[in-house]
Amino acid sequence: QLVESGGGLVQAGGSLRLSCAASGGTFSSYGMGWFRHTPGKEREFVGVINRSGVIKYYADSVKGRFTFSRDNVKNTAYLQMNSLKPEDTAVYYCAASARYYSTYSTGNPDEFDYWGQGTQVTVSS
Repeated sequence: QLVESGGGLVQAGGSLRLSCAASGGTFSSYGMGWFRHTPGKEREFVGVINRSGVIKYYADSVKGRFTFSRDNVKNTAYLQMNSLKPEDTAVYYCAASARYYSTYSTGNPDEFDYWGQGTQVTVSS
């Protein structure tokens, strides 16, 4: 089970940190992905962090502004979002994959086994 928290309303240029707490499994066995969705648009792949936290991939739209991290002792993944823009407004989802990095790093949602409930991030201009 994945439970997200940390969303909210922030002004453009501000920061937020999302958390994704895992339970019921061996967290360190899963790569973690982040997605976002805005009504009327397709779900967007934000990026992934591998099991150890060493390898990360970011979508071009967030590269340099967002940072993934994870704490395998606390069973939690994090998404630090800086320099937020109004176009970052979306519901953000974390997802866990037991597959190889080369598979889930493509961003195909079908390669993820578990999903969080989503948390709303709203960036005002």
